[in-house]
Amino acid sequence: MGSHRRLAPSGFDRGARGATLWVLTAAAAALGVLPAGAAPHDDTRGEVDRLYEDAERATESYNKADERADVLHDQVGRARDRIARQQGRINTMRDALGSLAGAQYRSGGLDPSLALMFSDDPDEYLDKAAALDRINSRQAGELRNLQRAMRGLARDREDATRKLAELERSREAVARHKRTVEQKLAKARQLLNSMPDSDRAAYDRASRSGRATPDLTGAVPPSARAAAAVAAARSALGRPYVWGANGPLGFDCSGLTQWSYAQAGVGLPRTSQAQAHAGRQVPLSQAQPGDIVTYRDDAGHVGMYMGNGQVIHAPYPGAPVRYDPVGMMPVSAVTRP
Repeated sequence: MGSHRRLAPSGFDRGARGATLWVLTAAAAALGVLPAGAAPHDDTRGEVDRLYEDAERATESYNKADERADVLHDQVGRARDRIARQQGRINTMRDALGSLAGAQYRSGGLDPSLALMFSDDPDEYLDKAAALDRINSRQAGELRNLQRAMRGLARDREDATRKLAELERSREAVARHKRTVEQKLAKARQLLNSMPDSDRAAYDRASRSGRATPDLTGAVPPSARAAAAVAAARSALGRPYVWGANGPLGFDCSGLTQWSYAQAGVGLPRTSQAQAHAGRQVPLSQAQPGDIVTYRDDAGHVGMYMGNGQVIHAPYPGAPVRYDPVGMMPVSAVTRP
């Protein structure tokens, strides 16, 4: 599903000065407050982190609505094709009934007793009468078929009308979630620009710098398809986070895992919430390379486990696809596709 999806407009994503969701101190993360004596710009960093997390949730909603719109668009197209075929069949049946009605008129213009009385050849008339009975029987059957076809056509039209209305609602939801993402990211960028130059530069370096390739000695994927997905994810290292995108030039978090498994011939759902249930769930202690790691109780972020306590993921705007420790955020599920 995701392979045909276009990249969402991303100027504000790529241009945004990135800010990590995990740069707050352990005390701030644990307590939800800033340490005593924290500088004012720490408040700004905390607000930026919150905005990026909100934007990620809105991105998931956008992806879900966009995926639903794609499905409905295909269903509406098939329904229209089905309606056209059914209408053509009904037209053919009506033509056949018209021919039968003409034959009936030609054969039964007089009362049967009078027609028999005036017939020059009673045997010929009786043959015609038998044929007329057959025509009447066939006509009744064709009429029943026509009635059934017309009822089916009415149902198909009602179903298509419902799907069109739902498609319009999904498109409205896509636009609404897109606006939410853009607003969150714009506010985050505004806050980042308000920071002192030195702090903003340090923030940019922390966000944009890639992570060194960790030691993955002995981290062997459990299957050929997991190995192919792992190789695809590694090939995406350094590519930018682009919200609403699933490759190959940019990714959001669930877009990266979906694209990576698509290279292995495996179809994953588009959203992180759905990916959390797209396979067999295993304990984190039993995670193997290729497993999908889902974070936070709201399943708002995913990455791919690479072995030795490392994941590859698309973190947030301004940060490239990179390695991070698997425990960077609370893990809510590990799924083996």
